[in-house]
Amino acid sequence: MIDTSARLSLRPRQEADAEALFTTMADRRAMRWWSCAPFGSIPELRDYFSPRAGSGWQSWAIVRHGAQQAIGFVSAGRKRDGVSEIGYLLARDAHGQGYGREAVSLLIDHLLAHGDRRIFADVDPDNRASIALLTALGFTLEGRLRAEWQTHIGVRDSLIYGLLAEEWPARSAA
Repeated sequence: MIDTSARLSLRPRQEADAEALFTTMADRRAMRWWSCAPFGSIPELRDYFSPRAGSGWQSWAIVRHGAQQAIGFVSAGRKRDGVSEIGYLLARDAHGQGYGREAVSLLIDHLLAHGDRRIFADVDPDNRASIALLTALGFTLEGRLRAEWQTHIGVRDSLIYGLLAEEWPARSAA
């Protein structure tokens, strides 16, 4: 467990979380903005959830208090000393309840407590929900990378949203 909020805990993501999240991660609408196409099978997703040595990424399952079943996950990839990129995904049936904001806030707290000075997210310009979440958490739009990614939905631009350590205490106290 890395941290808890009033309703959630973050624990290390496990291959077994594939069963709980497969319905979402096999759904083309839910995966539209993800870095890969929807998954075709639970074993394929389980393999994706396997820790990759040397990847620089860590992932934590989002679980409701008193439960073990994942309702999503948050991830952080160390890009260089003091700088991490974040990613997150929430099961469709958990949308609209504030779980994403709580879980990403826990992740930010964790990363800053472990010495990060800057956290950023790479977002598709049409992913309105993710942009709204990052903006609500105090992230600033820092730039647009044109034709940055070749994805399962074509060549896409990327928006970079960043948050500096000194910007977070003011936001979390509000």
